[in-house]
Amino acid sequence: MSRPVITLLYTGADRTERMAGAWKSAADVVIFDLEDAVAASRKDEARNNLRDFLSGSAPRAIHVRINHSSTPWHADDVALINEAPSFVEVRVPKVESAADVQALATAMPERRLHVLLETALGVERAFEIATAHEAVASIGLGEADLRGDLRVDGDEGLTFARMRVVLAARAAGLPSPHMSVFANVRDTTGLAASCADGRALGFRGRAAIHPSQLETIDAAFRPTAAELERARLVLAAIETATQAGTGAIALADGTFLDVAMIERARETVALAE
Repeated sequence: MSRPVITLLYTGADRTERMAGAWKSAADVVIFDLEDAVAASRKDEARNNLRDFLSGSAPRAIHVRINHSSTPWHADDVALINEAPSFVEVRVPKVESAADVQALATAMPERRLHVLLETALGVERAFEIATAHEAVASIGLGEADLRGDLRVDGDEGLTFARMRVVLAARAAGLPSPHMSVFANVRDTTGLAASCADGRALGFRGRAAIHPSQLETIDAAFRPTAAELERARLVLAAIETATQAGTGAIALADGTFLDVAMIERARETVALAE
């Protein structure tokens, strides 16, 4: 099993000192942003900063969020991606169709695409988008724009969209999605509660907009001691039954195990480690 990703950290590419800080952070993935975090007047500067930064960087889990194809900056962003080291992956905003994905995959061949659904239409076509091309590595929501499109304020109005993206990702054989960012960087309690809600819906990590949020996100999505203990009991029971040549596998409490429970146990141990 590949190393699970729990935390992702956005940082605008127009601020070199923040780029360096994000690079050194504990985030599993650093997202260098050329889109919403960068003012129109600084798009060229951000792109040049990122080009210089990547030219001297050792491999690390990096995504670059590019500007949408309808903007005047998209073509230059794509050109930068095509010059970038092979370990750089692409975060794509406001995707609404399979055709969008296919065009992006053609424009940036052999790049892993992390697709963001930020409109009602994008969410409605979630599975179609998730299966549009083998380049799609994950799908997720961009909730700030989605709230505006849906005309909702609280999290209750996003529950269906959140479940839709979780279902579409898993149905397409993609990793469980990561939650969108939590905008209030001072509200640690609110962040933890929101992460708990997302975890209950099937999300398996979250993007942050400040390094101070990483510890809370990591703690929220890592297994508890009790969950880890049970997962290890499941895996130990499998090993014992396999060595004994037993077909039926059960825990001491009488719970019979099936394939889904075994896979979940493996995921739990991987997350904990």
